[in-house]
Amino acid sequence: GILRQMKETFESNLSASQKEEMANQKAYEDLKAAKEAEIAAGQAQIESKTGELATTDEKNAEAKTDVEDTKSSLSADEQFLMMLKEKCQMTDKEWEERQKTRQLEMEAVSKAL
Repeated sequence: GILRQMKETFESNLSASQKEEMANQKAYEDLKAAKEAEIAAGQAQIESKTGELATTDEKNAEAKTDVEDTKSSLSADEQFLMMLKEKCQMTDKEWEERQKTRQLEMEAVSKAL
């Protein structure tokens, strides 16, 4: 009677609870696997971004060095240009003086003849 019915009810409740527990365990395992995959992907992305940052920092340092080298080269080139302009001005003055001297010499030779 009553005990048998209670036993059947308990057994069906136990069976339902065990099925529910298995389903919950499966859902937990699936969620755990998905989260571990997300963590692995995040770690891979961190490593990738860290590598990119290192490469970018290296390129930035090289660019800064290049800028400094270019600035010093520019400064040296500007000094050379100034010296060259001064030399050209002096050469132009010397040329004009030689032209005047030659002109005077030719006039003197013409008068002497």
